[in-house]
Amino acid sequence: MAPPEKELFPKDTHPDVEQRQIAMLREAGPARRFTLTRSLSRSVIEMSRAAVKRRHPDLSSRECALRWVALCYGENLARRVAAYLEERGVR
Repeated sequence: MAPPEKELFPKDTHPDVEQRQIAMLREAGPARRFTLTRSLSRSVIEMSRAAVKRRHPDLSSRECALRWVALCYGENLARRVAAYLEERGVR
């Protein structure tokens, strides 16, 4: 028995629209797909950083950035980045 197919789009996406979106992605060249991927990644990062700021409005920009690093990459890396910045006098 073949494994079930994974859904590419949320259930609220009409199947016809899903098929058109898939066709457009397949027809796009590598440069266009890269541009779309980069744009999506940038948007997700911006939204997640804004969410940290909303959740912690009392933190400075640096503290928010370090909190974001901790959430995305772990506390260990966030501590290492903070130490690196401190050693270099970056405020």
